[in-house]
Amino acid sequence: MTHDAEPSSAPSSGPSLANPAAANAASGRRFRAYTAKHLDELTARAGLDAAERLAVRAVATVLPFRVNGYVVDELIDWAAAPDDPIYRLTFPQADMLPHADVARIADLLSSGAPKKEVNQAANEIRARLNPHPAGQMSLNVPTLGGAAEQDPLEGVQHKYAETVLFFPKQGQTCHAYCTYCFRWAQFIGEPDLKFASGEIDHLVAYLHSHPEVTSVLFTGGDPMIMGEGVLSRYIEPLLAVETLESIRIGTKSLAYWPQRFTTDPDADDTLRLFERVVDAGKNLAFMAHFSHPNEMAPPLVQDAVRRIRGTGAVIRTQAPLIRTINDDPGTWESMWRTHVRHGMVPYYMFVERDTGPQDYFAVPLARAYEIFQGAYRNVSGLARTVRGPSMSATPGKVTVDGVVEVAGEKVFVLHLIQARDPELVGRPFFAKYDESASWLFDLKPALGATRFPYESGADEG
Repeated sequence: MTHDAEPSSAPSSGPSLANPAAANAASGRRFRAYTAKHLDELTARAGLDAAERLAVRAVATVLPFRVNGYVVDELIDWAAAPDDPIYRLTFPQADMLPHADVARIADLLSSGAPKKEVNQAANEIRARLNPHPAGQMSLNVPTLGGAAEQDPLEGVQHKYAETVLFFPKQGQTCHAYCTYCFRWAQFIGEPDLKFASGEIDHLVAYLHSHPEVTSVLFTGGDPMIMGEGVLSRYIEPLLAVETLESIRIGTKSLAYWPQRFTTDPDADDTLRLFERVVDAGKNLAFMAHFSHPNEMAPPLVQDAVRRIRGTGAVIRTQAPLIRTINDDPGTWESMWRTHVRHGMVPYYMFVERDTGPQDYFAVPLARAYEIFQGAYRNVSGLARTVRGPSMSATPGKVTVDGVVEVAGEKVFVLHLIQARDPELVGRPFFAKYDESASWLFDLKPALGATRFPYESGADEG
């Protein structure tokens, strides 16, 4: 791997965002990661006082923190921190967790409590944060039609008939962590909370025995944290699976480390791997996570996008709707317009999942729909490939289509874009309007129904 080097010293101030020449000169720098041990210095740079810095360290004891020199020096506007959206996207906030929990950890840290005691307190808090939403750990044993495989496959999830998710064990970190990440439990150092696999042969055998699977999604963590040599060992064997139509790579690397495709030592080799996937007759879908338009501003990112598209790969963009970071229509409109301008395909606006600091970041569904519609109506048809606001919940991907009045009752109109039960895909259903609901399970059936279509014994019709 070429991207796992930790910093040997504290970060320097780095080139200013207002100095593109300095930023470009720095673009070829070696990757350097900054972790919780650097938080005090970095948050002081954001103008936080000692008590505020301690509270942030307390949050980072419970939830993971990792950032790198590119994000610190070229994406964050430190003059606007701590309100800068990229700062809020990557740095813990003191009020992301309940005040009592933050105070408890802060007291332990300030008193010099033993690490074991601090970790025990942090684990108790984590257990209340729904570390694996939508039954993710149960999905670690692939199932189809309710029948479990005789040989469980670790690090493989088969939630939908045609799609398998694969978690390569070397890809279970990221170039930087997002504060809202729904997979935060993968990054806190607890082996029992991780799901990953190093056995690509097992996945290939599974695909041969399940020809209905036409798409494999590499996810994590971030698969693009892996060097080309490791990535090739996972991808190359899939090219001989005739029933496989597409290979997807879910990644934040374009936003957090575009050097991966431009100046890293194996950048060219990685692009040649992408070309081999396309030449083998597979669709290579590069699922790029962009959370804010500022992530697209550096010329280096735009160069990386051009190089990836030049391999024949299709870049599709997606992100969750996050309070304090991108919760207004103008931000999404700008982001989608920029993506289309650079040849990328807007794909999803997600709703923040019911895990981690959801209460801090979540946007009510009614407001989420307003934001989506406010942006959607102002972009061209080329950007209207995007779907949302969508919840990746236990039954599938549920989208809010609108708010209407039916038979005198105000309701949400929803449908399943994807479902564990394929018969439910595209079928509209209704939920009682609730202006405070922020997740699927906050909703109640409407129009006399007692259950939603995906629930056992659901009303017919």
